[in-house]
Amino acid sequence: MNEVLQNILTRRSVRAFKEEQLKDEELDLILQAGVNAPSGMNKQSWQFTVVQSKEKMEKLAKVVREALKRDAGYNFYAPPTLIMLSNDRDNTNGLADCSCALENIFLMANSLGIGSCWVNQLKNICDEKEVREVLNSFEIPENHIVWGMAALGYPANTPKAHGRKDGVIKFIK
Repeated sequence: MNEVLQNILTRRSVRAFKEEQLKDEELDLILQAGVNAPSGMNKQSWQFTVVQSKEKMEKLAKVVREALKRDAGYNFYAPPTLIMLSNDRDNTNGLADCSCALENIFLMANSLGIGSCWVNQLKNICDEKEVREVLNSFEIPENHIVWGMAALGYPANTPKAHGRKDGVIKFIK
């Protein structure tokens, strides 16, 4: 089977991670995959913010929990590494650009035996005061929306494959 398709077919969302931090070489490859994603008009107006401090991740999780009224255990699945993808709010392709970069990140991580999960809670709450204060402390520009985050780490378990819906492909010839 084609190795790219094999990677796509074996990638799963991992929501339980070992505490071990990613190796720098692996993180570099993952980030290289992300920044080489396509972007509308090749603007590349995104920012990749890598958080590896448990304390800072918990600080962010706390303000997100409060803003979204989540329970005390909500913590982005407690990954060793969290990559936040943000883009200029005036870029009409910002969400698409960050989505492409995140998919590249997820596929590269999978190819290295690293688990990943899309975390998507920030997009609508970036400008709430407490959330923005934390984002500012992470040097995320004021004019950026965090469109998505990649929770990354070595999987603590192997998630099962989910079936795919039939009838979603239509050919017009």
